[in-house]
Amino acid sequence: MKKIIELQVNGQTHEVLIKPQQTLLEVLRDSLGLTGAKEGCGLGACGACTVLIDGEAALSCLMLVESAVGKEVVTIEGLAREGELDPLQNSFVEHGAIQCGFCSPGMIMVGRALLAQNPTPTRDQIRIAIAGNLCRCTGYQKIVDAIEAVAEAK
Repeated sequence: MKKIIELQVNGQTHEVLIKPQQTLLEVLRDSLGLTGAKEGCGLGACGACTVLIDGEAALSCLMLVESAVGKEVVTIEGLAREGELDPLQNSFVEHGAIQCGFCSPGMIMVGRALLAQNPTPTRDQIRIAIAGNLCRCTGYQKIVDAIEAVAEAK
């Protein structure tokens, strides 16, 4: 049976009609039009669907949307402020860490969560943080460089 829930996404409240067992990723993409989070594997193995839930990186393809009720969800679309990209988004562009772009939103969200918890991570800590996110284009080095550059700028 369908029902209406209230979600806090990117600082805004949304009333959404959901179906039983619907994932957060499905609602973000199909109901709210926030297509930055991607469905790569649908199994939680690739990280393309990563969003922040109360500041923590979470795989939205595995999370039932009802689990997000009462929590703050931030997607890649919610990082920019007043038309300006988040410093991490800029760093990904500057360091060539965005190639095909499919993994970029998930990588950026994991990087943002890491930097919130540890503002000065080592390169090894960055590699560990992004280990659950797959990229077939960059070889990961540019992604690590981009996250490290933001940490060093603080």
